[in-house]
Amino acid sequence: MIRPEVRAGLRRWQEVLAGAGVVGLGLYWAFFSGGLLHWIGWGVAGLGVLWVFAGVQRARFAVGEDGPGVVQVVERRISYFGPSEGGILDLEALGSLVLDPGSEPPAWVLRAPGHDPLRIPLTAKGADQLFDAFASLPGIRTEHMLRHMETLAPGPVVIWRRGPAREAAIRLH
Repeated sequence: MIRPEVRAGLRRWQEVLAGAGVVGLGLYWAFFSGGLLHWIGWGVAGLGVLWVFAGVQRARFAVGEDGPGVVQVVERRISYFGPSEGGILDLEALGSLVLDPGSEPPAWVLRAPGHDPLRIPLTAKGADQLFDAFASLPGIRTEHMLRHMETLAPGPVVIWRRGPAREAAIRLH
């Protein structure tokens, strides 16, 4: 009943739409209720705004799923299996994250010491899961990453690089 391209667009922006609904509900409570529900409404509207913001970032990151291969992210381990290459890499081992817009199709290049680079097409099925994985990297600038994804520079761009000293583990005795 709904055209496939419209369904795909709605799916891509579903978090934004849900967040907007939560904002609307919160504002309704804030303006048309009294007492405690009035203040709860403002809190709900604030949470909805955060949901909209996160949804916009995720929607900007998801560029499609019609590319080669399949991506899975399970417990901070990234797996990519494509028609001609693939691999598995733990986020803790990741040394740098590079966006290579010049490859066909444009791809993420994940580099870790002692491992071959793992190339993941931006359009691989499940590549949208990489947003949360990449957002958890210490010091990454997500807006910088999203801007480079949209403009597709002529050459590879380093999006994130691990600092010279790994974060020291806190030991509890």
